[in-house]
Amino acid sequence: ARLGLGHQGTQIVESLFRSSHAGWNFGVVVALVLSLAGTIAVARSVQRLYQKVFDHPDVRGWPNVLRCLVWALAVAVEVVVDALISRPLRDLPAGRVFLGLGNLVIVLALFWWGLHFLLRGEEPWRRLFPAALATGVFWVGLGAFASIYFSSTLVSDSKLYGAIGVVFTFITWFIAIGAVIILGAVAGHVWVIRRMPAASVEPDGTDSTNGDSSTGASDSIPPPSNRSVFAPGVTEAP
Repeated sequence: ARLGLGHQGTQIVESLFRSSHAGWNFGVVVALVLSLAGTIAVARSVQRLYQKVFDHPDVRGWPNVLRCLVWALAVAVEVVVDALISRPLRDLPAGRVFLGLGNLVIVLALFWWGLHFLLRGEEPWRRLFPAALATGVFWVGLGAFASIYFSSTLVSDSKLYGAIGVVFTFITWFIAIGAVIILGAVAGHVWVIRRMPAASVEPDGTDSTNGDSSTGASDSIPPPSNRSVFAPGVTEAP
């Protein structure tokens, strides 16, 4: 029941990924390598997004590749945990409410940690919480929308186009998830910036209200109306 899929939609997805008991061959190995590279590329794209939103420099190298891989594995664990929690909760009288709250808590924890981890711990936890919370809220909202739209669309596309129709639905699904991640990070960071008190001191140490306070130039130069416009030694005629 991931992201609001109904029972029939869940069966279609499970049949799509059902194992055919194929043996190991060159094609399988290449597919696994490409899948691993694509997973790291997705994690890297999310990291670049966070770096741009929070104005952090880009970081490269094999240690950063390992960092992205760890984040991707954490997302995979979150998907499994969410599926295990969703199955018993959805059958309760108020199962959808508890399911939404459970998803919100899990996604909030994942993206709060993920933001801090992908930014190498260079951003305080408190400044990252609004972005994680916004992402969680948008994620739960996407799940509510998916329960109305994606599940029925998945069933319809499967009947009309077969497995390729399911793939097209998944592509739309992934685009929506990307939009959730982008909007959550941007909305949370904008909220933090607007809540910050207006700083009177610029980053270079100058006072934005009194000019260059480090040199005292604004205090030593009198107003234009009090300064003499004549050359030294020349006095104003009476």
